[in-house]
Amino acid sequence: MSDISIVCSNLSFSWPDDTPVFKDLSFTVGPGRTGLVAPNGSGKTTLLKLIAGELRPGTGTVAVSGTLGHLPQSLPLTAGLTVAEVLGVDSVIRAIDAVESGDVSEEHFTTIGDDWDIEERTRAQLDRLGLTDLTLDRSLSTLSGGQVVSLGLAAQLLRRPDVLLLDEPTNNLDLDARHKLYDVLETFHGCLLLVSHDRALLDRMERIAELDGRELRLYGGSFTEYEETVRAEQEVAEKNVRNAEQELKREKREMQQARERADRRASNAARNLKNAGLPRIFAGNMKRGAQEAAGRAGQMHAARVGEAKARLDEAGRALRDEQRLVLDLPDTDVPAGRTLFLGEAMQVRHGEQGVFGDKGVDLTIRGPERIALTGPNGAGKSTLLRLVNGDLTTDGGAIRRAEGRIAHLSQRLDLLDMDRTVAENFAVFAPHRSEAERMNLLARFLFRGARAHLPVGVLSGGERLRATLACVLCAEPAPQLLLLDEPTNNLDLVGVGQLESALGSYRGAFVVVSHDERFLAEIGVDRWLRLADGELTETGAPEV
Repeated sequence: MSDISIVCSNLSFSWPDDTPVFKDLSFTVGPGRTGLVAPNGSGKTTLLKLIAGELRPGTGTVAVSGTLGHLPQSLPLTAGLTVAEVLGVDSVIRAIDAVESGDVSEEHFTTIGDDWDIEERTRAQLDRLGLTDLTLDRSLSTLSGGQVVSLGLAAQLLRRPDVLLLDEPTNNLDLDARHKLYDVLETFHGCLLLVSHDRALLDRMERIAELDGRELRLYGGSFTEYEETVRAEQEVAEKNVRNAEQELKREKREMQQARERADRRASNAARNLKNAGLPRIFAGNMKRGAQEAAGRAGQMHAARVGEAKARLDEAGRALRDEQRLVLDLPDTDVPAGRTLFLGEAMQVRHGEQGVFGDKGVDLTIRGPERIALTGPNGAGKSTLLRLVNGDLTTDGGAIRRAEGRIAHLSQRLDLLDMDRTVAENFAVFAPHRSEAERMNLLARFLFRGARAHLPVGVLSGGERLRATLACVLCAEPAPQLLLLDEPTNNLDLVGVGQLESALGSYRGAFVVVSHDERFLAEIGVDRWLRLADGELTETGAPEV
């Protein structure tokens, strides 16, 4: 077990257009659970593909000791496959069936090998991941996105890999499926390298690997411990920058004072020489000597200033650009207890089938409540948000909305015009604000200078979320009720932090659909609802 490892030596990789991703990257990851973190676009997925052999490095080497399993973000699976085919056990099961039917051909025994218990192991692995109801002959096309992800993980684990690479394995998983995955991975005893933005999952890692393109730094402990270490490092770095700034100011001040003293001495010496009536040649020598001494002193102080600047630059490189949102959103204020939405016996039908049970569901939202809407995938959470917003009409029941704006951020983030710039979109939502005020507000959402004039369609997922939040939260009128559907999907950890900051500054009511427990805890949810089996029930906050 101790020999199991991933070793990358002087690894470099660039895209076909020569855009560099890594240069001379070297690291070793041994047995245990390692979480790989970095902003989106830093090359985490690319690194996993290089380790898996799906991409070839430009220079350097990748060595994997042990058998390798890899679960990518997007599974290359055909809808017509069966569960057994996805798991890679179909040929073994057919061979066992043939032997049990009396066919003792050598090829069947070769296919089976030591896997006579394959059906029992397969069933046990599916059960552990919450796929209890899946039969081995079921078609992949009938499964949800979350079931497909869990099935892909089961396929890797059945191969008993020594080294396991996972890329965002909790994407598309509901809360129950996430917890089952957490439990399964905690029992994996090989070398696990996992890319994730799920902080609850990262907190179950034994070490965190931080990738920045130039190096991969390993931090012992969970993600929470990693955050504490980074925070402490930042405090030291900020102190060093402050000290270096003060030192630079002092050296500049002393250099200026030295110049002024030299100028005064030179002026006084010139007057004294003139009054002393000394020969011209002797006076000139004395003057040159004074100038040379002043020059040496000036060079000494200039060197000290240069050294102080270098120390400031070095201290500054240790600082992280955290890109925090600092907002004040007074226009979103909602009086406590004001009823913003009232729905009674709401029902939506798909054909003859009702989404919300036999009696429909009731929902009351009062300002400024912070509501988390949880439940399994496919329960109707997105449908309920569309009813609240008015994008969908009821097939039964009654709805009453208070006057005021309701803003709905769907999973697709399609609220803005992709062809218009961030500034142009903002002007549509806030037409009565002056251009200077709009640009100042966009800067608070980190769209400064030319960034505010980029088309929305070219922005990253995190930038697009910030642009949407700017337009929604600063709209005229500002929203009193905000509906968010899986807002942390596809966001990196920095983007999640920025969303948490924005929602922390928001003063209205919101309903957020999310399976990210850490995110829900950070945004101050004070009411928990669960939609399951057609019923909407009040629950307490889960333990994170």
